[in-house]
Formats: sequence, C-alpha cells, structure tokens
Amino acid sequence: MVPTITAFEQSPDRGQGLARDMPVRWALEEVGQPYDVRLVSFSAMKEATHRALHPFGQIPTYEEGELALFESGAIVLHIAERHVGLLPQDANARARAITWMFAAIATVEPPIVQREAAMYLERDKTWYEERLPLVEDRIRSRLDDLSRRLGNADWLDDVFSAGDLLMVQVLRRLGGSGILEQYPTLASYVVRGEARPAFKRAFDAQLAVFTGQATG
Repeated sequence: MVPTITAFEQSPDRGQGLARDMPVRWALEEVGQPYDVRLVSFSAMKEATHRALHPFGQIPTYEEGELALFESGAIVLHIAERHVGLLPQDANARARAITWMFAAIATVEPPIVQREAAMYLERDKTWYEERLPLVEDRIRSRLDDLSRRLGNADWLDDVFSAGDLLMVQVLRRLGGSGILEQYPTLASYVVRGEARPAFKRAFDAQLAVFTGQATG
C-alpha cells in the first residue's frame, strides 16, 4: 500500500527543504518506498478533518491503510522499522541509531528552533539583543559536543542511518546563520547528507511544490 503524507500547500521556507515533511520524504526515498503527497493550506490544517490526523494542526501526517501518524521523528522511525536501509540489523547498532534520532530532535534541535523564533518573532522586543547571543551560545555548546563525537567519521555510528538523516536535517536549519561554518567537520557532514541521491530526490520533490512544478 502506498502511504500518503501531508505537506504545506505554500511552504513558508520557500522550498528550501526545511519544512517538517522533508525528513519524511527523505526517509521514504532512502528506502525506495513510493508515496503520495496531499497538500494542505494553513486554514485546512486547523480544521477538524486534519486535526483528526494531527491534533496540533501541523504537518506532516502519514496515512497507510488504517494507520495514521503525526510528528516527523515518529514517522521516520516507523519507516525505518518497516523497511531495510535506515536502521542497522545488529541490535546494539540499531539502538544507537535510534538514540541519535532522539538526540537530533530532543537535544540539538531545540536551541536552533529557539534562535529561529527569536529571529522571526522577537526582533521588536526589548530583550532581543540580549537573548539572541545566549541562544546562539547554547547552539554552539551542542555543536561543540556533536563535532567532538563525530570527529573525522563520515557518519555518527559507522554507517548512515535514520539518526544521521534527522541530525543532518536539524543542522540544515542553521544555513545562513554562519554558525555551522565554525564547525568544518559538521559542515562537511551536512554536505555528505545532502549529496545522497535520496536527499536530492526528496528536496526536488518538495521544491517542485513551491515552484508549481509538482505533478502529484
């Protein structure tokens, strides 16, 4: 059965692959699973029909038969567990890959999202000039640890996994900030992720929505 995911009808990231459907698309491309996309408007996301799939009125959602999921990390984990290619066969390596999935979403991403919120929503606040450097310091603290752990390796734990997929996607959110460039090993890590054919297919598919060239 071909799953259906939801994505923004008009993505606020202007097709740069930062919306939450991107890691889901990437995961599906990595495992070779065809999928359909249903585009939703901002108003439709808040209606009861969509909230039945995603109680917080966001994207993405994932539907496959009677199964309906929300939250991109949970969806990527589901895909990785159902298909070969994103989780190692060895039980311990598999557990470590899942740990890195949680680390990406729960440890590395929050200060990055806080920076985005400050940049877009708090520029006119009196505390903005003081708060932004504090948030960026928290980001650098996380990147210090991550860079040290990655070292000169290509991936976080020997082979590419769903942990790397989510981590690369999280780090991509720093594009244009100048912060990632301070960590050459992490910048190269992101470039390796973006060079994967599955990433390129997913990126092109979501970009086509923004440019009006999507076919399905």
